[in-house]
Amino acid sequence: MPLDQKNGRFSIRWAGLLAALAALVSLPACVLMNNEINPFQKGREPLQEQKVDGKGFDKVLIIEISDVITGNEEERPLGLEPRESTVSRVKEALRKAEKDHRIKALVLRIDSPGGGVTASDIIYSELKRFKEKRKVPVVAALMDTAASGGYYVALSADEIVAHPTTVTGSIGVIMMNLNVEGLFRKIGVSDTTVKSGLHKDIGSPFRKPTESDRRILQGVIDDLYARFLDRVRESRTKLPPEKIRPLADGRIFTADQALKEGLVDKIGYLDDAIEDAKKAAGIEKARVVLYHRPSEYAENIYSRQGGTQARSGASAADLESLFGKTTPRFLYLWAPGLP
Repeated sequence: MPLDQKNGRFSIRWAGLLAALAALVSLPACVLMNNEINPFQKGREPLQEQKVDGKGFDKVLIIEISDVITGNEEERPLGLEPRESTVSRVKEALRKAEKDHRIKALVLRIDSPGGGVTASDIIYSELKRFKEKRKVPVVAALMDTAASGGYYVALSADEIVAHPTTVTGSIGVIMMNLNVEGLFRKIGVSDTTVKSGLHKDIGSPFRKPTESDRRILQGVIDDLYARFLDRVRESRTKLPPEKIRPLADGRIFTADQALKEGLVDKIGYLDDAIEDAKKAAGIEKARVVLYHRPSEYAENIYSRQGGTQARSGASAADLESLFGKTTPRFLYLWAPGLP
């Protein structure tokens, strides 16, 4: 092995090389313990059922809807498996549940500030279709945050139970965008976009929106907002129609406020939502189950059903996944801290 001829010790160059090799040798020992970054794993493993509470022949299934609601997978660095979209996860869980006729009720555990308009609407539609096909009751259990798209999804349920400290509401639509025209002017950059029509680059961050731009975008917002209001009317049948729009100005509500205004049915804990689901299904005993990947830990009714840490707010990674490479996007989202 090469030695430094002057002092008989390894040269710094070779010592550095050996240290790098040692690091590479030790890397798999810690990396391969996490299935999310296992280079030998081909795709995601199917969802598996895990009993987390109760006993009996019948089952109550818990499905989690958390973080920002997305329809696209989120790419992650260092070989990490992409974070699956909310739509994909819920769809897979419902497809699995459709085949199990021992499932007599469904509980939606919601902890989300909302997300994409389309993603929220797809999940709402899939849950309604499942409920109608299987003829089982659905109870939504609102956790820390169930705002905007999170509340939109909850409207698919037969009953909405809010945790005593839940923040919900934020009924409405938002399109977030930036204008960097002034900044570009300061650094000598100008927009030279060539377009076929006046509004082809509508929403561009490189120029100020015109009044006609604003009218067009507001028209889209109004249509999507009307769809949200329709969902509220269909679900909250005891809420007078004339009261809905005043409540749907984007404001948020505590659990007590939401109950008083008729946006939720009761205040309680996840255990209460499960008991209500069993009662609605006409069963006294049931195994409470959830679906998880083999790499995910599931021990009780609060166990996380995804591979990432639970978050009620929108992180930078969430927003990158939500917006992708194109902006603007229309959102059912409560995210007051965003520019």
